[in-house]
Amino acid sequence: MIFFTIIGLFTFAYLKNVQPNLIKKKSSNHIEIINNTIDNLIRLEVVFIEEDIRKFLFSTRFLFQNLDRVIFFDNELNLVGDTDTLDLDPRSFSTRLDLVELEVLNEEKTKEITETKNINVGNDNVVSLKDVLFNYVGSKNYGIPFTFTQEEFNKFKLTTIKNVMKDGKNIGYLAISENANDVKAAISERETFVIRTAIAVGIVILIFSFVLNRYFLKPIRNLVAYTKTIKEKKPKITNIEPLKLRNDELGLLSKSLDDMTHELQKRISQAENFSTDLVHEIRNPLASLKSASEILHDTNDINQRMKLINILSHDVQRIERLITDYSQMLKDEVALSKEKAKKLDIEPIIKSVVDDFNNIYKVKRGINISYENDGKNKYFINGIENRIEQIIANLLDNAISFSEDNRDIIVKVSKLNKEKININILDEGQGFKEKDTTKVFKRFYSNRPDKFGQHSGLGLNIVKNLVDLHNGTIKASNRTDKKGARMEVIFPMV
Repeated sequence: MIFFTIIGLFTFAYLKNVQPNLIKKKSSNHIEIINNTIDNLIRLEVVFIEEDIRKFLFSTRFLFQNLDRVIFFDNELNLVGDTDTLDLDPRSFSTRLDLVELEVLNEEKTKEITETKNINVGNDNVVSLKDVLFNYVGSKNYGIPFTFTQEEFNKFKLTTIKNVMKDGKNIGYLAISENANDVKAAISERETFVIRTAIAVGIVILIFSFVLNRYFLKPIRNLVAYTKTIKEKKPKITNIEPLKLRNDELGLLSKSLDDMTHELQKRISQAENFSTDLVHEIRNPLASLKSASEILHDTNDINQRMKLINILSHDVQRIERLITDYSQMLKDEVALSKEKAKKLDIEPIIKSVVDDFNNIYKVKRGINISYENDGKNKYFINGIENRIEQIIANLLDNAISFSEDNRDIIVKVSKLNKEKININILDEGQGFKEKDTTKVFKRFYSNRPDKFGQHSGLGLNIVKNLVDLHNGTIKASNRTDKKGARMEVIFPMV
C-alpha cells in the first residue's frame, strides 16, 4: 500500500503537469505564428485599419488555416480585423465587435503563469477581451506574448495576445484563439486511464495481500510462534500439523522444523537421562571409596588393608572408565553429525578388526577369533567405515570380556535375502541370565564380569546407537548349539 501510495502521488503530480505542458506546446505554436504575422505586417507596411487588415488577411490567409480565429486591434484597442468575418461585408466588423466584447471571461480567475505566461479563465463573471487587453497593457508581460485559457459551453479555448511594434512604437495588438478541446480530451483520457489502472492495481493488491496473508504470512507467523514457544519452553504448543500437509516450500520447511525440534528434544532428553545415569553410576563407586577409605583408616590387619586397597583401586578405575567413555561418547556424537554414509563392502572391514584382535588376544589369552561367510561375493551397505569398525570392535571386546582363556569366538557374515545382511558374533562365555535380553543395551546395565573396572557399561549402548544410525537392528540371545552368547546385527543391503 505504501508503494501504491507513492505511485499515486507521482501520478497525481504528472496529471497536474499534463495540461500546462500541452498548453505550453500550443502556446509556442501561437507565438511562432504571431511572430511570423508581425514580420509580414511590418514588411508589407500594413496600417492597423479595417481596409488594410482585411486585405492582409485575404492575402495571407494560409498563415491561419490551422487556427480557429485571429483578431486584430489598433492601438486604441478598437477591433480592426477578424478571420471569422472574412466572408462577410466589411461593415460586419462593427457588429462583430459586440460579440467579442460579450465573450465570457473570468477576471478573478485570470492567473499568470510566470514562465509560460498562461492564465486560466472560467465563466463565473463577464469580462470583455478589451479588459484582458487593458490588463495586458498595464502588466509586466507587456511586449511579450501572453496566453490564457477559457472554458465555456463545453469548449476549451486557448488565446494568445501580443502587441505589434514598429519603429519602436506600438501600432496595434494581435490575438490568436484556438479550440483546444483536444487538450481536455488528452487530459481526460489520461485521467481515465490512471483511474482504471489505479482501480485495477488496487484490486490486484487487495487480492495479492489476501492470498499473501492467508497462504504465506499467516503460516509463517504460526512457524514463528512455534519456534518462540519452544524457545520459551511454554507448555502450550502451536499446532503446525496442517502446515506439514502442504505440498510447497512452506510444507517442507514445517516438516524440517518439526523434525529438527523433535530431534533436538530427543537429544536433550537423552543428554539429561545420560547425565542422570552417569551421576547414579558414579555414586556407587564413590560410596564404596568412602566406606573403604574409612575402614582402611581404622584397621591394622594387613590382609584386610590389601583387600581395601584393591577395592579402592577397582573403584577408581571404574570412575576413570566412566568419565573416559562418557567423554568419548560425546566426541563420537559430534563426529557423527559431520560424517556422511557411503556405499561400502563390510567384509574387508570385519576381517581387519578380527585380525587385529587375534594379534592381541591369541597370544595374551589364547582366544581364537575366526571369520566365516556364506560364500557370497560382496556385502554392500550404506554406512560409515570407522563406525562399522567400532561396532565390531565393541562386540568382540564384550565377547572377550565374558569368555575364559583359550576359547573360540566366531564372526559370521551372511545374506538373509536380497535386502538384508546378517552379522553374528558367537562366544563360549556364560551367556545371558536375563530373560529379557534387550536390557543389556541400556546404559550402565549392571550384569558385568569380575574385572568391572575395565568396563563402563556403555559399550553395548554405544553399539546399539551406531546400529540405529545405519538403520539396522541388533539382538542379543544365548547360543542354541552350546553354552555362550550370540550377538546378531542386521543391516539393510544396498
